[in-house]
Parts: sequence; C-alpha cells; structure tokens
Amino acid sequence: MKGFDEKKNSKNIKKKLQSNLSKDEIINKALQLHSQGNVDEASKYYQFFINQGFADHRIFLNSGEILKDLGRLEDAEIWIRRAISLKPDYAIAHNNLGNILRAKNKLKEAESCYCRAIILNPDCVKAYCNLSTLTSTDKNKIWEPKLFSESFLKNKSKNDQMIIFFARANILHKRTNYKESAKYLKLANQLKILIRPSNSASLMKKSKLLLNESNKANLNLKKEINYPQSIFIVGMPRSGTTLTESIISMNYKVFALGEINAFERSFQEWERNKDKVDLIDLYLQRINKIKSNIFTNKWLYNYQYAGIISTQIPNSKIIHCYRNPLDNILSIYRANFPMGNEYTSSLVDCAHIYLDQKRVMNEYKKRFRENIYDLDYELLVKNPDKEIKLLIKWLGWKWNKSYLKPHLNQRSVITASDVQVRSKINSKSIGGWKNYKEMMKPVIEILSQDDEYKKLYC
Repeated sequence: MKGFDEKKNSKNIKKKLQSNLSKDEIINKALQLHSQGNVDEASKYYQFFINQGFADHRIFLNSGEILKDLGRLEDAEIWIRRAISLKPDYAIAHNNLGNILRAKNKLKEAESCYCRAIILNPDCVKAYCNLSTLTSTDKNKIWEPKLFSESFLKNKSKNDQMIIFFARANILHKRTNYKESAKYLKLANQLKILIRPSNSASLMKKSKLLLNESNKANLNLKKEINYPQSIFIVGMPRSGTTLTESIISMNYKVFALGEINAFERSFQEWERNKDKVDLIDLYLQRINKIKSNIFTNKWLYNYQYAGIISTQIPNSKIIHCYRNPLDNILSIYRANFPMGNEYTSSLVDCAHIYLDQKRVMNEYKKRFRENIYDLDYELLVKNPDKEIKLLIKWLGWKWNKSYLKPHLNQRSVITASDVQVRSKINSKSIGGWKNYKEMMKPVIEILSQDDEYKKLYC
C-alpha cells in the first residue's frame, strides 16, 4: 500500500505519542488539523498511525480523501475500502467510495454506493447531493421525496441545509423548473457564504501581485529540448478546461495531471530559494513520478501565473479557455465548489473575478502572445472538428481522429465536470443563462460596464 509523499515518522509526532496524550486524543488532533485545511500536517499523522499498525476507520477514510485529491485514485479506493471493512455501516465512507468510482467513470457503481450510504444513514446529505448530479438509473428515485420533505431540514446544520438546497436545485434544473431551482440556488449560496466568506478581494490582489512579479522575472534561457512539454490549461472554473484536457490527453504520450496545485507550491518554494535552484527543476521534482515527455496541468488559477510560466518554464504552452460569461458564471454558481473557491457563492463576486481574470490574461497575451492559445468554448462545441484541428496544429502535433472523441477517454476525472465530460461534445449548455435571467440581473449589470459586453445582453 503506497504512502504519502510527506516525510514519515515525524519527530514531533513521535514526541506527542510518547507524551501523556492517548491514541484517540492524537487521532482527534490529526482530524482537527485536517478539518482546518492543514492537510500536509494531518497526512503526516495519518501515515505515522498507519505505519504503527493502528486500525481506525477515520484514518483510512481521511487518508483516502487526501490521496483522491492528489489524483491517486487506485490508492484512495484501497484505503477507503479498508475503512469500510473496519466499519461496514460507515455511511460517509460509502459516499466517498462513490466519488472515487464516479471519477473512474464507474457511474452505476457510484450510484449504488450513494444509495447504500442513504440506506445506512437516511440523513447523509452528501449522498443525496451526489445522486442529484447523476442521470439516475433508479427509475423510482425513492430518495427524492425525502430530499424535498420539510422534515428533512429539521435539526440540520447550516452546512447540511446548504447541501440539501444545492441538491434540490439540481433536481429542479433537470425538471426544467428553473424558477424553483433559482430559489434553492440562492438559499444554498446565501448559507455557503455565511459559512465561508468570499475570497474575491484576496484573489484579485494576488493576480495584481503576480502580474507585477512577472515583470521582474528574467527569462530562463535553458535549452528547451532538455525539458518535457508542459501544457497549462487555465481559465475560470466551468469554462471547458476539463473537456480540453480530455481532448489533449487522447494523445497516448500525454500524462494528464488534472487539477493539482503543483505549480503554485513550486513557485512558493522557488521564492525562498531563487539563487539556488530554477523553478522548472522544482516543478519537475514535485511531479517526478510522471514518466512522460508531455503533460498537462489544469489547475485553473494558474492563469495568475501565466507570466511566470512563460518566462520560467522552458517548452511550456498555455491554453486559455473561456466562454460566454453569463453561461460561465451561472455554471459556477450552480456548482458547490470546495474550499479555495469561496467567491463562487456570490454572483457579484463571480462577475468581478471573471473580469479580473479577463484583464489579467489580456495583459499576459500582450507580452507572451505566441505562448498562449485562445480556446472559445462555444466555438469548440459548435464546430469541434475545426477547433480541435486548430488546437492540435498549434501544439505542433500530428492529427488523429481520436481527438474528436474525448468522451471515450478512460482517464480519471475529479472535477465538477466529471459526468458531462463523459458525454459526446455537445452545445446543450449554451445560452442556459437565459433560463435564469431574473437571477442573473446583477451579473448583467456588472458586465455591461465592460466595453466588450455592454451591448451583448441588452
């Protein structure tokens, strides 16, 4: 069973184990670190406990979740199944196993896991929400009436109420009852922003700082031939980046990293050691398990680092994905994104981040035009044959018809687009914002102040 990449047997953890703290108290400390977002420190605890032969279902569940987030789905599945073996009635473990199977495109098995979670715990709200995003094979959908019952909201935490409202909105959207869907979307996001306040201001401040930083960075003149081709797919969430990575990774030589924040962490380390090491070397060390000459990285917020990437990463290319801002923002608002995307609970903040992202990328395109490719989602789904051929030509690759069938890609997908990307390329979502026109009025008002969009939505 593979472990984490963190250093094992931390001296500090050993010291704590030798202290007066009980095993349960130390486990609770690890769980607390994890819940606070200190994943690196928590994973050290988990690894140490596992090495000591401790058998605790919570350790294996959380370890599996960390591995899933690292893209190591096979290991994650093993560890979560181990949690279930230790506690067969562990509802949340069945739910999380469903998430892994879903990422591996085993949708029927995933659905069974979610249903099993509800049978074990009828109040497992995450399982209801996950089922609400699937095209259910359960014709009776016996879980839906409970989801919409008023009693289901009783004695629920604000976080659980938020998840219930997102699930209801998903079901109503499928039923084309957009007015009721909008009502629950507002309720869900109002609760979410109370729980996790928007990070729009800090995100825009970071964009500005990195834009200035890129002005200072000297060009890395190392020979490009010595390095693999690094393809960074950037843009707003729900802008077509998952589809783009699926298209590109139809090339068997490509290793798709997915949404792993490897570059930013490498940059932070480089900031402390600029005189000793190159950023490209730190980045490659961080992803050193990859045996490929071409790999993609679709951590969306790498758009903020487009200037640093262009100057410091030899043999790099950047694909900027974008789409109609109203369709994009609606899709973001409908998704219950994890930590780090807190602005997504506010339509107004989504609009400001969209425009900031556009402004930043326009600036980088002025400086590094030949290194950045524009990929318009609407053009891509309306005329995939033409747009994909242009993209592959820009990458300098030989054409293959398989690029037109990304839905056949067997790679794992851990994003909000995991189900949609398994379907054939289609334009169903274009213009979807019109179904929520009343709700989207604050966004239209903000976008209309931008010269490019002022006449678009009149």
